[in-house]
Amino acid sequence: MSDQALTHTFARDRQRGIPNSDLPFVLWKNRLPEDARNGEAACRLFEANGWSGTWVYTVYPFWHFHTQGHEVLACVSGHAVIGFGGETGITAKIEVGDVCIVPAGVGHKRVSASTDFRMAGGYPPGQSGDINHAGDLGDDVIDEAIAQVGLPETDPVTGEALNNWFVTR
Repeated sequence: MSDQALTHTFARDRQRGIPNSDLPFVLWKNRLPEDARNGEAACRLFEANGWSGTWVYTVYPFWHFHTQGHEVLACVSGHAVIGFGGETGITAKIEVGDVCIVPAGVGHKRVSASTDFRMAGGYPPGQSGDINHAGDLGDDVIDEAIAQVGLPETDPVTGEALNNWFVTR
């Protein structure tokens, strides 16, 4: 299990309607424990560590973002290239065991993937992954909604208590 985090902060892409966030996107390669590398087990791990609303699916092939929650994503099968931060952001090759935290507002989409690609996902308690596309909401509505999203209290993989997690990890 890796604790080496790659982080990236994305500027708002007003021209393309992706709000992004002042909080960094965080990616750990090979972080998901071996015994949690299937959808059901990853979801149980997240839930045991205080995250909820878990699911197993792919990542949508269009730019979208969430205004009601931060999202944990863990690759449980296959591999993919995922875009983060909108057209001016980054792409990352995601493989089984990789875990990322996508802060509320950060645009993301599946660029390409193997046919067996699946992610397990979830949200901190009381948060959810509403699906928003560029142009769905006005900047003021987006900003107000994201401002209401609190930082997670626990790490979805380790369950450790967190303090200003996006900043200190």
